[in-house]
Amino acid sequence: MLDKTDIATAGSKRMLYEHFAEVARALGSGHRLELLELLAQGERSVEDLTDLAGLAVANASQHLHHLRRAGLVTSRKQGKYVLYRLTDEGVVRLLGALREVAERNYAEAARVVECYFRQRDALEPVSREELLRRKREGSVTVLDVRPAEEFGAGHIEGAINIPIKDLERRLADVGRGQEVVAYCRGPYCVMAYEAVARLRERGFKARRLVDGYPEWRLAGLPVSAGDVVKP
Repeated sequence: MLDKTDIATAGSKRMLYEHFAEVARALGSGHRLELLELLAQGERSVEDLTDLAGLAVANASQHLHHLRRAGLVTSRKQGKYVLYRLTDEGVVRLLGALREVAERNYAEAARVVECYFRQRDALEPVSREELLRRKREGSVTVLDVRPAEEFGAGHIEGAINIPIKDLERRLADVGRGQEVVAYCRGPYCVMAYEAVARLRERGFKARRLVDGYPEWRLAGLPVSAGDVVKP
């Protein structure tokens, strides 16, 4: 039989689990996970997030409300705009853990990864460790294909920025003397896949980074921020 202390402890534990469940419920939407991926690149206004995620303003605002209530994002006012950002790097780790568990244990997720992403690029992606080593050797061109404002908010140190929409007209800026490693927002960001495919079609030796800028930053590897740097 439980005494009063045990009962109080059990009640606190259940309450804590309810708080954990609130965070899990906030993650229970594909749109919200996409918003978190976008915010992992840097602080964004509601309007920017609306355009990037293809959502109505009211819909995006509602999703952001749920994420803020669960402590996953914070916001601040800047003039007439509301800017959102991730609460901390723990959110990036949470997204990574969710991705790994889903790929490993949820058959449908594993099928999509295998049929869509891996078939688009059968070559082994470059690991963070390999890229860091090759950067130090000066034997690789690191290509960030995200929009310029995301690059300005933060990028892999030494990377050049050519947004995917500008890649065709700026191929001469890439240079053909060494292998190109492209990256974007994360492991499922199709911009990196598209960049690698276009570069290979035009005779470049190109591969993609295994994940993206948020994971590189989370690993404590060298990053830079500031104005867009062209090669």
